[in-house]
Amino acid sequence: MTGLPTPVIIDCDTGVDDALALLFAVRHPGLDLRAVTCVAGNTDVDQVVRNTLTVLEQAGSPPVPVARGAERPLIEPVRTAHHVHGHDGMGDLGLPAPRRGAADVDAVTLLRREILASPRPVTLIPTAPLTNIALLLRTHPEVTRNIERIVFMGGAVGAGNATAVAEFNVWHDPEAAAILLTAGVPITMYGLDVFQRVIVPAQDVRRLRASGEPGAVLAGRLLAHRD
Repeated sequence: MTGLPTPVIIDCDTGVDDALALLFAVRHPGLDLRAVTCVAGNTDVDQVVRNTLTVLEQAGSPPVPVARGAERPLIEPVRTAHHVHGHDGMGDLGLPAPRRGAADVDAVTLLRREILASPRPVTLIPTAPLTNIALLLRTHPEVTRNIERIVFMGGAVGAGNATAVAEFNVWHDPEAAAILLTAGVPITMYGLDVFQRVIVPAQDVRRLRASGEPGAVLAGRLLAHRD
């Protein structure tokens, strides 16, 4: 162990759950958040970019490049989850518009740049449909030499949340998931059944909302929305 924080890039479709992951990643001393890339999923990709920039601001994140990625799956049409995450993907909480802007490159370009520029192998963390990751692996296979592993949220052992048997991220772009799973890169998969066991007590949600710290308050509001 080097004791140095792990360089990570998050690829997300920032809805409520992704926002909580971003808030956690920004504050975690063991993670070095190098970039965030956005993809259509919970909501359209332009809204995902806005949500991501807003969350990073609320978290007090240092400047982290955020890039717009795929606006639809490789083959399937876009199928959002507004019924779960609200029309804006963030519980329709009326959050302020971000002051920061997105990077002037697309998600795949940013992913390639940050992975190859990192002095240590990068861990990719997709919390969304895998379209951006599939496009990266197919168009720039050289990046695999500096990817430590890919830790992704997707799939399910039991019942799904998009259909009776399918989890949303894989269901949204199954062809992209197939590309990742056959790419030969070390993978850690966290299925839907893992996250369905995570419970945040109501008193902890109230403490977050009453903390007065913008990132913690946002986390509390998002968790309250999921109730």
